[in-house]
Amino acid sequence: MTQHIVALSGGKDSTAMALALAEKEPRDYLYVITPTGNELPEMYAHWKKISDLLGKPLTPLVANGKLFATHTLKTLILEQRALSNHRQRWCTRILKLEPYYEWLATQTPCVSYVGLRADEESRTGMVFPDADGVQMRFPMKEWGWTIETVLDFLAERGVTVPDRTDCAVCFWQKLGEWFILWRDYPEMYAEGEELEAFVTRQRNTPYTFRSPDRDAWPASLADLRREFEKGRVPQRSLDMMDKRRLSGTCRVCTL
Repeated sequence: MTQHIVALSGGKDSTAMALALAEKEPRDYLYVITPTGNELPEMYAHWKKISDLLGKPLTPLVANGKLFATHTLKTLILEQRALSNHRQRWCTRILKLEPYYEWLATQTPCVSYVGLRADEESRTGMVFPDADGVQMRFPMKEWGWTIETVLDFLAERGVTVPDRTDCAVCFWQKLGEWFILWRDYPEMYAEGEELEAFVTRQRNTPYTFRSPDRDAWPASLADLRREFEKGRVPQRSLDMMDKRRLSGTCRVCTL
């Protein structure tokens, strides 16, 4: 029997797709997630809400008792002795894409539903390596859904997607997001500092999540924290985040 599999990143597109599929094409879907272990608490709360709305659990990648995602972000950084960056985004590949590809091959025959919209012509989405029995579908492209459609659909159902759906210490973060992480989740910010310090010691040269050329603020999280502790607030970055939130755009898209 063909499995129908919906991969949920937790972002607005995959959330809208999962809920719309349940309404438009009701069938026994299997909903899967690929947590990295570095998500913010509101992300887990969001996953629970979506699970409640769908009436089914969101399942981490497990088959025949095997956990396919064998790393968290922290253990991966410790093993690699490196921080990923926008040029080498191996965190997404190792933590999300490769485990999903490997797991999907155990579920054949199957259809994997991918949350790409009709107004994202430049994005190809996940391309599964050649394998018999795996079909990829892009239902929102088929429906002609745009970002406006997605936002209206979620608003009508009272679903609010968290501002942050990626890792707490993601290198894609804006300055304002680092400030919010330091302010609201100091223990997670401190772990980011520790990871930077670990890689710096291992490589004997400074390594940071933030690019030194990004802005006039310090690159390292330790130095950035000292600025925040002095009362310095990245207001311009916070204002830009508010504008992005209102427009429904995002800075990074994942599985």
